[in-house]
Amino acid sequence: MGLMSRLLGGDRSTDDYVELDIDDFDATPSDSGTQVHIATIGEQGDVVPIKDAIYDGDIVIADITRHTTTDRTMEHISDELKQVADEVGGDIIQKDDDQLIITPGGISVARSRLE
Repeated sequence: MGLMSRLLGGDRSTDDYVELDIDDFDATPSDSGTQVHIATIGEQGDVVPIKDAIYDGDIVIADITRHTTTDRTMEHISDELKQVADEVGGDIIQKDDDQLIITPGGISVARSRLE
């Protein structure tokens, strides 16, 4: 399953998208805004940079396909990330069986899809 179908859900084809030329955009990210980070959680140690990003006020979308949702390691990881989200007043949600979305304070994740 591709990244876009995992993020947006549903069946999509390459005809649904337009190729963008990166030269048309400013490549320097803004220092003042929130960034969205993509992470992969393969082991307990992968949580440290995710926690750092959340404490810095950024959003993290973490791929958890290497674990099942009933995996004991995944339970510990989820609990640790829930604690971080609670500490900063943020939010955490599991999307399907393959992703966690963790946000900093002031940003919540809607529990329903856009229609």
